[in-house]
Amino acid sequence: MNFSYEDDLKLASELADLADSISLPRFIAQDFKVETKPDSTPVTEADRAVEEAIKNLLKTKRPNDSIIGEEYGNSGENLHGKGSRTWIIDPIDGTANYMRGVPVWATLIALAIDGKPVVSVVSAPAMARRWWAAPGTGAETKQVDGRITKLAVSKITDLEIASMSYVSLKLWDEIGQLDNLMNLARKVWRTRAFGDFWSYMLLAEGAIDLTCEHGLQIYDIAALVPIVEQAGGKITDFVGELTPESSHVLATNSLLHEQVRAYFN
Repeated sequence: MNFSYEDDLKLASELADLADSISLPRFIAQDFKVETKPDSTPVTEADRAVEEAIKNLLKTKRPNDSIIGEEYGNSGENLHGKGSRTWIIDPIDGTANYMRGVPVWATLIALAIDGKPVVSVVSAPAMARRWWAAPGTGAETKQVDGRITKLAVSKITDLEIASMSYVSLKLWDEIGQLDNLMNLARKVWRTRAFGDFWSYMLLAEGAIDLTCEHGLQIYDIAALVPIVEQAGGKITDFVGELTPESSHVLATNSLLHEQVRAYFN
């Protein structure tokens, strides 16, 4: 059965509502158990509960679609090939913030068709914010006061007046890119480490002009792609186009992209 992007975006919003109803009360109460996964990253009961609820609803609403999730792995056989429809879920992006009471965390929901993320919702209930995108709809956000506004990246073309966000100097050092990052930081006007999904949403809003990160998985990236692209931005690997295996991510307002990428090649 075929569904329009409008139907898929509506479902993604429904999934985000479901996720918020589970994650936000637990965040406010701070009454969850925290464990350490084999990759040394934290996970809470809320992460798992959100992903399980989303998957169960998808199995009812889109039984023929595949699913990739951070906590419970993949379901379905055709994840990236021709004719594939794959939902990609990060139940709580920013778990370290979530477990420490920092409100910068979100549920990331994306639908990839033929391996390309085309529909997504990023929901950050503790910040009272949500962002979404789909072909034909463009990229939009719900502001704190409830207004729905269109997203558009900045028009900055000069690195010397550009604002950049990055993540964790320690992680950059571990991959031997810290010197390159610092060279770029010296060139731009302003640097901040907003981190996780929020850097990309600020980029799509035109509040910052570039962000770069590494050590990511597909569920960290997929929901960011439609929002950045539909807002007029560009998001790639450091050296080429994004693939399901990409780990290093560079996102800009498009106008600065090749200038920035030259620092990491």
